[in-house]
Amino acid sequence: MKQIFIDQFIVPATAQQEFKGRMKVNRDFIKKLDGFIEDRAFERYDDQGNLICITTAIWQNEDVLQKAKEAVQQLYQQQGFDMKAMLQRLNVSMERNTYREIAD
Repeated sequence: MKQIFIDQFIVPATAQQEFKGRMKVNRDFIKKLDGFIEDRAFERYDDQGNLICITTAIWQNEDVLQKAKEAVQQLYQQQGFDMKAMLQRLNVSMERNTYREIAD
């Protein structure tokens, strides 16, 4: 069963350039992984100028999604990148969940 990995970020105006740069690295990387089907990114801005960004990644099944998560963590280790620390430093909030498609 397909798995849809959805993140929502709230990004202050001062952090948007760095955030979008890192998002591009991650999106480019996952597109090369086995079991990847499709990703999308959506944005809007609130009244304070914060970026509200939603990303989705669709995977063939739960097994390939788990392998993709491991591959992303390996990439972070290789690059010396700490996602949690970046989000804290930039004051970015994140909500992350995995969904399944509803069958008709």
